[in-house]
Amino acid sequence: MCGRYASSRKPADLVEEFEIRTSKVDEALAPDYNVAPTKPVYAVMERSPSARDAEEREPPERQLRVLTWGLVPSWAKDRSVGSRMINSRAESLLDKPAFRRAVLRRRCLVPADGWYEWQKSPTEKDAKGKPRKQPFWIHPGVDRPIAFAGIYEFWRDPEKQDADDAWLTTFSIVTTQAEPGLDVIHDRMPFVVPEDRWDAWLDPELTDPDDVRALLQPPVPGRFVATAVSTRVNAVVNNGPELLEPVPLADLRGVVDPSTGELLGAGEAPLF
Repeated sequence: MCGRYASSRKPADLVEEFEIRTSKVDEALAPDYNVAPTKPVYAVMERSPSARDAEEREPPERQLRVLTWGLVPSWAKDRSVGSRMINSRAESLLDKPAFRRAVLRRRCLVPADGWYEWQKSPTEKDAKGKPRKQPFWIHPGVDRPIAFAGIYEFWRDPEKQDADDAWLTTFSIVTTQAEPGLDVIHDRMPFVVPEDRWDAWLDPELTDPDDVRALLQPPVPGRFVATAVSTRVNAVVNNGPELLEPVPLADLRGVVDPSTGELLGAGEAPLF
């Protein structure tokens, strides 16, 4: 799954990196090193800038928008369902009624610096006797933006009628099986769209189910680095670049090294 990630780039940087034509961002978001569900975040999509009438609609343009994390389908009675739809599985997207229409026509890219996953220790317990969870910061080996595959929906609040804020735009992050090495941390990971698939993933005219399935084929593994970080990231109130700093080696105990699959004891150097 993907339940936390970091997104620190400015809108101007995203406009350049994702070749955005129109920015719909009225006020820039602060850099966020602990993005959690229900937060507003940046997303890239391609939509027509004109009227909904098909005869008047202009060709789609690439836009940068602010969306809310947690998909709320158009048929939902209230927005609370979004907290249960933060992720959608690549393997079943085309089969689930809540996701099928969106993945065929409303796909987006979710810019990120990297994401967090928690590894359950096979030996260490917490104060409640449950396996201790060690957070890892997973990020590309080079300083380039990555983009999670996302699907989005528009939902109209029935209690707000024609108010300016009656419409809510939400998204879900598509997940897939974790690639070798990362699977010792968690069995799922966000589907990170390779740059050579960005255009096709955003194309609203690409609606054939088989073509969409092809876009969701696993990319070549080995693009990411995993680093053990402080449990401070567990609390959403904690935020800042310090969350990405590696934990002191002496503090690591009962962690499985993603690069070797071997269990580390206290003070042993990880090879992530």
